[in-house]
Amino acid sequence: MIGITAMAMTACNIGAKYTVGGTLTGLTGSGLVLEDNSGNSLELGSNGTFAFSSSLSNGDSYSVTVETQPSTPAQTCTVQNGSGTIDRADVSNVLVTCKQVGRFAFVSNQLSNSISVYAIDASSGALVAVSGSPFAAAGNNPGALTVDPDGRFLYVVYTGSDEVQAFAIDQTTGALTAAGSPTFTGSAPDAVVVDPTDTYLYVANLAANSISAYSIDSTTGLPTQLAGSPLPVGSQPAALQMDPSGGFLYLAEFGAANVVVLAIDSGTGALTGITGSPFTSGQGPISIAVYPTGAYAYVANETGKSISVYAVNSSSGALSQVSGSPVATSSTPLGAVVDPGGRYLYAANASSNAISVYSIAPTSGALTLSVSAVAAGTLPTALAIDPSGQFLYAVNAQSGDVSAYTVDATTGTLTPVAGAPFAAGDQPHSIAID
Repeated sequence: MIGITAMAMTACNIGAKYTVGGTLTGLTGSGLVLEDNSGNSLELGSNGTFAFSSSLSNGDSYSVTVETQPSTPAQTCTVQNGSGTIDRADVSNVLVTCKQVGRFAFVSNQLSNSISVYAIDASSGALVAVSGSPFAAAGNNPGALTVDPDGRFLYVVYTGSDEVQAFAIDQTTGALTAAGSPTFTGSAPDAVVVDPTDTYLYVANLAANSISAYSIDSTTGLPTQLAGSPLPVGSQPAALQMDPSGGFLYLAEFGAANVVVLAIDSGTGALTGITGSPFTSGQGPISIAVYPTGAYAYVANETGKSISVYAVNSSSGALSQVSGSPVATSSTPLGAVVDPGGRYLYAANASSNAISVYSIAPTSGALTLSVSAVAAGTLPTALAIDPSGQFLYAVNAQSGDVSAYTVDATTGTLTPVAGAPFAAGDQPHSIAID
């Protein structure tokens, strides 16, 4: 067990021999306390695996909740896979993820081969370039990027040199330091994602029609390709997204107009297609957004000018289009993101240079165009929302900048941040927030 201190123990249960535990990621504060079945508490001081001290018997129910949220800095921790019934085995897949108000934003600049890094003003959402920004990329044409769940490493794919690279993030300044040399992927890598346990990294290779899978060194952040990787898939894999529980990987195939769902082996990182996959989307699926609980998935279809809406089977990962899907859009959607509260979906409309706002029906996941679209820069390609849900950012490829907005918590309305847009490099492509 890593970094845990038992706070209290339930009374002895004769015959109890099964434990409940899982993985904690993203913790930077102190004082986090989890509780199982309103009696067995433990304090977690660091990221990694954990297990409650009291054992349960076969057939007993369990329910893991957050008793005390961490402070200094204040964070909000959520639990996935937190409840169920003991079935003749220890439970080890509870996932606790902690987040705080976004500290830094990272933007890849394709034509200037660099990464812009900004500090996020916690009160206004304004972006301020950190010292040393932009940072040079080691490969050609940096594209998609992502921050690992613990906020220690940034991963960037290079579409021009067929590589992925890890950068260490300075926790105080946000400055980037290359963590070793770039690692080969497949041809034209176009998407990258890290699983919620911070164990595996996956890259979609657009031209090679494959997914490369890697294990992540917990100390250095360096990726090592897994046996059996790369995995062949369909035509032009263009987007990747994880389900919040870490059990499934979603892949949008631009050329095949469908969504592939792959089950993830938690012990090896291996990928296996689920029954019924692939699932039909609109034409040219280009990005994927997942509801905070994992109950719904949304796919922006570029050439189809629509958004496909799916209900997700939590057990199998299977997708079922909800009534009214796909939802027609008046423009070409490229990026899509769901706010952390699961109330709104935001879509970047490339052909109209605007951001559309859709309200989400909590019982069905259905979308309704909510408020008037707000202007962005020229050719918005990607969106990101900070973990607190206060600020939304749009990368504008042709105008070379980043639009920033405050988010109205009641209506979802976007209001431009003072001083926005903020300058980026030449042809910015993707954005990630730590």
